[in-house]
Amino acid sequence: MLDSFDLALLNLVQRDDSQTAEQLAERVPLSPSAIARRLRRLRGEGWIARTIALIAERLTGHRLRALVFIELAEHADLKGKAALEQRLLSEHNVQFCYEVTGSSDLVALIDCASMGEFNALCDAALVADPTVRRYQTSFVKREVKFAPFVELRP
Repeated sequence: MLDSFDLALLNLVQRDDSQTAEQLAERVPLSPSAIARRLRRLRGEGWIARTIALIAERLTGHRLRALVFIELAEHADLKGKAALEQRLLSEHNVQFCYEVTGSSDLVALIDCASMGEFNALCDAALVADPTVRRYQTSFVKREVKFAPFVELRP
């Protein structure tokens, strides 16, 4: 099970996984070697799912990003829904996809280089799929906050 030191380390590495054990030891009262062991264990046990690099906005700021709200035609058609979800999962332009409550069934964030690329993706993944009743798109004007962190507490 996770203790307070593990939770503190997880809170810190969620925001910056490039910190050394020595740097983390300045904020968590453990030795650098104990911190390194704990991080290896947390990764080995699957508490840290993966480590990624977030690209600077100067490389991504010109891209087209859209929130797509998807309403399914048949809630009872589990095979059609599963196939759609698998298609969205395998599409590299889909940054996230959530099953949600409310008037939509799914919401996806799609990132594309152009409107043409976005239209082609929607035509192939959504328009051509009989499982999709309709979809609505809201384009991202600017990013106000992006913080995919979960504050863990004992």
